[in-house]
Amino acid sequence: MIIVTGGAGFIGSNIVKAFNEKGRSDILIVDNLGESEKYKNLLGIKFADYVDKHDFLHNIMDGVYDDAKIDAIFHEGACSDTMEYNVNYIVKNNFEYSKLLLGYATEREIPFFYASSASTYGMGENGFVEKDECENALNPYAFSKLIFDRYVKNILPRSHSQIVGLRYFNVFGPQEYHKNKMASVFYHFYNQINENGEARLFKGAGVTEDGEQRRDFVYVKDIVNVNMWCFENPKISGIFNAGTGRAHSYNDAAAAVIKAMGKGSITYIDFPEVLRGKYQFYTQSDNEKLLKAGYDKGFYDFNKAVKEYVALLNEGGYFKY
Repeated sequence: MIIVTGGAGFIGSNIVKAFNEKGRSDILIVDNLGESEKYKNLLGIKFADYVDKHDFLHNIMDGVYDDAKIDAIFHEGACSDTMEYNVNYIVKNNFEYSKLLLGYATEREIPFFYASSASTYGMGENGFVEKDECENALNPYAFSKLIFDRYVKNILPRSHSQIVGLRYFNVFGPQEYHKNKMASVFYHFYNQINENGEARLFKGAGVTEDGEQRRDFVYVKDIVNVNMWCFENPKISGIFNAGTGRAHSYNDAAAAVIKAMGKGSITYIDFPEVLRGKYQFYTQSDNEKLLKAGYDKGFYDFNKAVKEYVALLNEGGYFKY
């Protein structure tokens, strides 16, 4: 059995899909469906069972899975809202929950793969390398991810099982429609163009030229490939960046969506005051550590990935049988 927390979410459901394509459906999905349309992400994937995230922790403590053969835990579930400022809530959800799950995995020597974030680099003023001196946190979400990474660093030297943390950069692709404001700019540009013919980009706010904020946009299929490669290489442990190693501007992103849709234009709007001091104007993954570990799957061409994603958005944005 494979356990995927956040398995009804964006990246988690894509990981489940990848296992399906390898012939596996013995998957336990853990999530919190709430009142969203996230349930649609489960319609096009195969899995053995679903359990609510709160019930899952009780099941662990009650020993429900102690006799099960668990090949891996992919911990993708988290509160991913970078605008959530209830620090107690986000630490309990992202840090405490992760600690309990990691403890369960290490005690039973179950390979444990989890989602970290490039937000742990703050503004990136010291680079985007997996080193303490590069780390910072601009909001509670980033803080919760950073303190779990640091907790993992302390565990790694004495762990007898595989532990991999992946610092996701700006991920986009199928199955993210339920994320609303936290969905990728590609998703928002697509909807804006369909609604009013224009993709709305932030002005430069005195930091960059208009629309020239640059991010390492990484297709979700690349993120899945990195996760699967780690799973297939059990000697690999550590915290690694998961990005393409190349930054594109928001102008590039909008232009790619416009080209794929065959319509639309760009307009610039004022930079939101609420984001000042909390916004990454530039991210670019340093992939040296991942490549030195042996990762050799490459990364999708940017425009090809956008074109493929737009085609899927035209069909609804989520997987179907």
